[in-house]
Amino acid sequence: MTDDEWRGGLAAHYDYMLTEKPDDPAMRESASFWIYEENGEFALPRQGIEGIAEIWENHRYDCNFAFADGRMMYEGVHDAKSHSPIGADGRATILGSGGFKMECVEPYRRWRVSFEGNPILSTSADNAAGKMDPGKRVPVSYEVDVEMVTPCWVQDNTPEKLVGLSEREMDDARSMGLGYRMEHQFRGTGTLTVDGESRSFKCVGNRIHRQSVRPLEGFRGHVWQAAVFPDGRAFGYITYPPAEDGSTYNEGYVYEGGTMYPAVATKIPWLDDLIPEGEDVSLELAYDGKTARISAVGCLNSYKSGIAEMPGFALNQGAAKYTWDDQSAYGMVERSVLKEV
Repeated sequence: MTDDEWRGGLAAHYDYMLTEKPDDPAMRESASFWIYEENGEFALPRQGIEGIAEIWENHRYDCNFAFADGRMMYEGVHDAKSHSPIGADGRATILGSGGFKMECVEPYRRWRVSFEGNPILSTSADNAAGKMDPGKRVPVSYEVDVEMVTPCWVQDNTPEKLVGLSEREMDDARSMGLGYRMEHQFRGTGTLTVDGESRSFKCVGNRIHRQSVRPLEGFRGHVWQAAVFPDGRAFGYITYPPAEDGSTYNEGYVYEGGTMYPAVATKIPWLDDLIPEGEDVSLELAYDGKTARISAVGCLNSYKSGIAEMPGFALNQGAAKYTWDDQSAYGMVERSVLKEV
């Protein structure tokens, strides 16, 4: 596979950060990591930074933590000081705020993530029920090094790609972001410390980097799932509920035998009830004249509602144990629905 194919057709510099505050106040630099301990002991489902030009000096970050024993933690910070994007080698490799930092070590290949904070301590069940006590917190820190193991999956909504789209298609493009978005799956190693107790771990997961304007007025909800299996096969897809005319955005991929195949989801686990553990979130993907039938059981979940950018929506960010033929792996789930928790 060529470097250009690995990058999904994007130029190498797109995996570096913006060096200056954008002129458009709605422009954002955004990156997130979805990190899963390979045996399902814990997950860090969405460790994300949103650098928005309007408040460029204070990049917002949101970090979720979930454990197999039912514990769940969350820290959302809106007023921490943004880090300089310039790394030790003079390149724009850093995206960080307060105690949270992401670093591009090698574009499209290797990144490093670190966190130090005091998230709210709760359980997935209480979180699903909307019960979180901000006064109950626990010190948490981690450092994780990851290496990408699938080619870049790209959503390119740059201006020249939007010519001729219908207004309905533009709603979906705006929901994804007007600009570009990239996604890779990875394997990695790290150290997690919770309340003074440390453990080393191996992990799988996926990471996203985008530079875009993202108005969400036409957002209808979504389902997004991805995982990489021990034999190297992987999948990912994003879809929105059908619009009034029955059409929608529904795109994904299957990575198999070193080839990236376009895919479409034909069985989709839409979010309805908030079920912290054991929900059937199985899926099917049509690709290359075949169907990938992947069973999945939800776990390691976190939930949010009342999000300013998504008024009226409930948001699930968590995990599933996926099984495809004789292979099993933990991977990500994010779903939303117009429904208050």
